[in-house]
Amino acid sequence: MSQLKLGLPKGSLEQATIELFAQAGWTISASSRNYFPSIDDPEIVCSLVRPQEMARYVADGTLDMGLTGLDWILEWECEEKVAMIGSLEYSKSSNRPCRWVLVTRQDAPIHRLEDLQGKRVATELENFTRRFLADRGIEAEVIFSWGATEAKVVEGLVDAVVEITETGSTIRAHGLRIVEDLLVTRTMIIANHGAVADPWKKQKIDRITLLLNAALNARHKVVLKMNVPVDSSNAVIALLPAVTSPTINPLFDHAWLAVETVVDRSSVRDLIPRLKDLGAVGILEYDLKKVV
Repeated sequence: MSQLKLGLPKGSLEQATIELFAQAGWTISASSRNYFPSIDDPEIVCSLVRPQEMARYVADGTLDMGLTGLDWILEWECEEKVAMIGSLEYSKSSNRPCRWVLVTRQDAPIHRLEDLQGKRVATELENFTRRFLADRGIEAEVIFSWGATEAKVVEGLVDAVVEITETGSTIRAHGLRIVEDLLVTRTMIIANHGAVADPWKKQKIDRITLLLNAALNARHKVVLKMNVPVDSSNAVIALLPAVTSPTINPLFDHAWLAVETVVDRSSVRDLIPRLKDLGAVGILEYDLKKVV
């Protein structure tokens, strides 16, 4: 039986990724002591791999497919060494992309990238940062940080750090200041070029990608169902967006219609009061698992 070797990100994205796969239709069981979680699909073999290392394992064929950040693909210059299948808009605590930002103390004389000339910068994204500054003619000492990166600038060990953030709240909590964004990153689906050339593996990769994206799409949508007076139906339908058009069915009482549609989750709080004002009753909201 053919099998696809799938790399899952270990660490901060691990639980969010397992939950996304569950919504997409795969149950993955992992434990802190097991780097090879089980999955309820005999055609897939899973490995937990640090995102920092994922691109290299996919590039050399150790893995057929993996999920990792765009930042780590760029860090190891693997853009051409792997097939970039697509991006997934999720992270450990939100659906927003993360940013690598230049951070320093509030009182530091660093207000733009050029102020790093001759300064010392710590970061885990060492290779990318060094290339980024060199491309702009900035000569700074870039050193690798093994962790607690923000603390190094707080304690005065370095002049600035390049750190990843979703909201910037942790940076502000440490009394630090963001000078500039260096990179917006997001989770990417990548594949080995040899796997993409294999028809069976390519089909499996495409199906996994389809369902992961369908699960993410569903997080932004809900189903609204309601009963609507016939006299108000045109006004109600004008309010309701849909993939094609709302589903409308007559009820036993011909003065009423049953209306169902898919709308953006963010629009519901404005829609429901307006629908109620137009005479809609029995308004129901349902979460979705997938939207294809």
